[in-house]
Amino acid sequence: MSKQTYDESSFRVLKGLEPVRERPGMYTRTDSPAHIIQEVVDNSADEALAGYAKNLHVFMHLDGSVTVTDDGRGIPVGDHPEEGVPVVVLAFTRLHAGGKFDKKSGNSAYAFSGGLHGVGVAVTNALSTRVDVEVRREGRAWGVQFSEGGEKTTELIDMGTCGKQSGTRVRVWPDAKYFDSPKIPQSELERLLRSKAVLLPGVRVTLDIEQPEAAALSKTWTYPEGLAGYLREQAGECEPVAAIHAGEKYADATDASFAEGEGAAWAMAWYVEAVTSESYVNLIPTVAGGTHEAGLRAGVFEAVKNFIDHHTLLPRGVKLQQEDVCGRMAYVLSARILDPQFQGQVKEKLNSREAVKLVSGMVRDPLEIWLNNHVEAGKAIAELSIHQALARQKSAQKVEKKKQSGVAVLPGKLTDCESTDIKDNELFLVEGDSAGGSAKMARNKETQAILPLRGKVQNSWEIEAGRLFANAEIHDIAVALGVDPHAPEIEADLSGLRYGKVIIMSDADVDGSHIQTLLLTLFYRHFPSLISRGHVFVAQPPLYRIDVPAQGKKRPARRLYALDEGELAAIKDRLAKEGFRPEQVEVGRFKGLGEMNPEQLRETAMDLATRRVLPVMDRVGKRDETMKLFNLLMGKGEASSRRAWMEEKGHLVEADI
Repeated sequence: MSKQTYDESSFRVLKGLEPVRERPGMYTRTDSPAHIIQEVVDNSADEALAGYAKNLHVFMHLDGSVTVTDDGRGIPVGDHPEEGVPVVVLAFTRLHAGGKFDKKSGNSAYAFSGGLHGVGVAVTNALSTRVDVEVRREGRAWGVQFSEGGEKTTELIDMGTCGKQSGTRVRVWPDAKYFDSPKIPQSELERLLRSKAVLLPGVRVTLDIEQPEAAALSKTWTYPEGLAGYLREQAGECEPVAAIHAGEKYADATDASFAEGEGAAWAMAWYVEAVTSESYVNLIPTVAGGTHEAGLRAGVFEAVKNFIDHHTLLPRGVKLQQEDVCGRMAYVLSARILDPQFQGQVKEKLNSREAVKLVSGMVRDPLEIWLNNHVEAGKAIAELSIHQALARQKSAQKVEKKKQSGVAVLPGKLTDCESTDIKDNELFLVEGDSAGGSAKMARNKETQAILPLRGKVQNSWEIEAGRLFANAEIHDIAVALGVDPHAPEIEADLSGLRYGKVIIMSDADVDGSHIQTLLLTLFYRHFPSLISRGHVFVAQPPLYRIDVPAQGKKRPARRLYALDEGELAAIKDRLAKEGFRPEQVEVGRFKGLGEMNPEQLRETAMDLATRRVLPVMDRVGKRDETMKLFNLLMGKGEASSRRAWMEEKGHLVEADI
């Protein structure tokens, strides 16, 4: 086999929009062009959110292109003071350029917006065969065109006077070669536009769909009742057990914890049947939820629990949990956050830790006041919540009896959880007694169990199933899980499984990675059904802690975390843009999980709202290939093959030694 050359010529520098075209999946969804059109719609929506646009119009052309028009201020057309390029051209051709970054100095065009990565319409341009932009601003119309690859076809052209009209019109021809399907799902686009109308009171949103040899199909959305009317439409014929509660609350200038204008608007109701919920951050739909939804549930739980306690409605012996109260709740939540942090470029999930406290605090008091002013509605919600709690406890009692009838004795070092509902229960396999102690204090004792592992688990790749239990650590893991070792070709009996999630939590270093590998070897070889059915996860504790000082009364001190060097560099860049000097920011490196205090461990690795946990999944149709790789890495007789493999692949490793 010929060896590849690795020298100075091996490095390639991607410039301009080239990184987007090389790896489009890093910047947007590639199933369809829906998200690159959404980036254009979001810009128009941000103009409406800022109070400058009253109409948003989208036209789907027969040739597959889409035009988005608003009557906002229009993108600035003058030269950028530092770059010397028209700002409208910068927006479409330069990554990490936009009017939404400079919020601390007061020069930002938007106080609240979803487009914060600075790659929105630049990605749209990069993945299109053509983009036409027309800007009406300060009495004149301007136009510029971009061709395939995002290059300018024309310079910015003055098209003459336009009277008092203002706004931006963008027509996009998505490039089909970057997407699984070139067609934009109409239902998804309609859902997006309808949500903008819901979240922008007074704004008229229109979609026109061009038809062959017929007038265009036109749909217009306005919601005079706002979120409550939208939730009622979503529920359809399902009737709530009590009236819909809608409210909003935002921080004022005297708020010591949050910036002025941060807060949330919401509509919520409780249903016996399942009704879909939706959430948004600065008008961006967060289909995967996030910390703002966790905050909503926390605030609702506290308000309903306080109402139940005040009216002594809870039967003796019943312990209310958050899921009892929120399991039958449907809601539409619209949060406004000054500097939202999203998971991934497509912004489907909010990661901002402060959003939990923000939304919880804004929702709790107004809801509690509403419940006490509408006692019958409050009692109906309480009755449904208590019914859910009784059903959960009854189910748990059935599982408990089955557990007591077994002969296995649980390991003494296992700190078990109180619940026996495997849907919620989690078992953390923690590296070392020190980290195990922190994890015990950081856990949610209701649903999270801790099993500390002393040293490294034995390499079980070539151990027969009958000899597995000779190793104390493997014995304790199997007994704690309640599952016997089994072969992949045999249908495993998981009826005794005691935890819905098994989470491997080890240090963010080489030794931690080795422990992860040994445990994954154990599960893949001897408990494959746990992986194939989605029960195994790996926690990702951070390697760095970043302490950010307070920035005036409105921005309290923050603590951020970075998974690795790359994430640390990105956070430092963002903080520099926010105006922090490098010497103001304190960076600490964790030597291991045991060095974290319980609060830090809970926030980064255990709290459902803020942790980072990766699922372990089978590669479909690749079992033979995976078995071959495991055998190479873990087989005792593969030392020479392993050495050759490391010599060939060693330069690819980025190890923190």
